Amino acid sequence: MKTKMLLGLAAVAAAGVLGAAQPDYATFICHRGESHDAPENTLPAYKTAVDRGFGFECDIYLSADKRVFTFHDSNLKRTTAGACTKKCAEASWADEISKVDVGGWGKWKGSKFSPTRPALLEEVLELAVDGRQIYVEVKPGPEIVPYIKAVYAKQKKATNKNTLFIAFNRETCKELKRLMPEYKVYWLTSSGYKGKDKKWTPITVDYVLQGLKETGADGVDCHFKPEVVTADFIKAIKDKGYEFHAWTIDSLDQSLLAFERGAQTVTTNCAKKQLDEYKARKNK
Repeated sequence: MKTKMLLGLAAVAAAGVLGAAQPDYATFICHRGESHDAPENTLPAYKTAVDRGFGFECDIYLSADKRVFTFHDSNLKRTTAGACTKKCAEASWADEISKVDVGGWGKWKGSKFSPTRPALLEEVLELAVDGRQIYVEVKPGPEIVPYIKAVYAKQKKATNKNTLFIAFNRETCKELKRLMPEYKVYWLTSSGYKGKDKKWTPITVDYVLQGLKETGADGVDCHFKPEVVTADFIKAIKDKGYEFHAWTIDSLDQSLLAFERGAQTVTTNCAKKQLDEYKARKNK
C-alpha cells in the first residue's frame, strides 16, 4: 500500500511538471467505491478501493433520526431490491435503514456481499488514508452540513488532506465552505442542462465560472462529454485558479482524453480495470 501511495504521489507531482495527469492510484477516484467489483456505496466497495490503493467517492444522506449514511438514490428502493421504498430523509436509521440489505440486489443477488447494510459516515471516514482522497458527495440541501461537521469532529482519521466534499446543490456548497472552510469543496455539474425550451443545452465556461463564484467552491467536478469539455474549456477554468475534475468515465480511451485535456482526477466505476489496461498498453 505504501509503495502504491508513493507511486501515485509521484504521478501527481509529475503531472504538475508536465501539465497533464496520467491514470494512477491517486488520479482515479472509485465511483461509489470499487462498484465494478462490490455493491455500490457499501463498506466492501470502499474497502476494496482502499485495499487496491485508490481513493473513492461516496454519497451521503441524513436519516429521519439524524444519522449521516451512505446511499445514492433519494429513496431506498433500488439497492434494497424493493425491500424498503421510503425516501432516505424519511426513513429511520435505527429502525429501518440499518436493517436493509444493500449487498444482494441485481447482479449481487446471492453473492458473498449479502447481507450488507448501508454504512454510516463515521465508518467510511475510518478508511481515510493520507495520500488518497475520499470524495464525499453531499446529496441533500444545506441542512445536513451541521451533522456532517459533528461527525468529523468526533473522529481523527479524516482530515482536509485526505477528504473533500462535492455537491450539485449550490446552497450546500456554500454552507460547507461556511461551516467547514478548511475542507475543499468541488461544485458538481453535468455537461448540459434543459433550457426553458426543454432542449438539452451544453454548459459553457461562463456557466461554470458563475457557479464557482456563487458557491465559493475550490473547483468543479464535471461530467465529461468530450464535445463540450474541450482542452480550451478546462484551461479557461483552471486559468481562473480553480481545479477541474471529471466524472464518470469507464473507458480508458476517454479517461486518457480527459487527462490530456487537463482533468486532475477522473471518477470511474472500474479503476483497477482501467489502470491494469493502461499498464498493459505501456508495457507493449
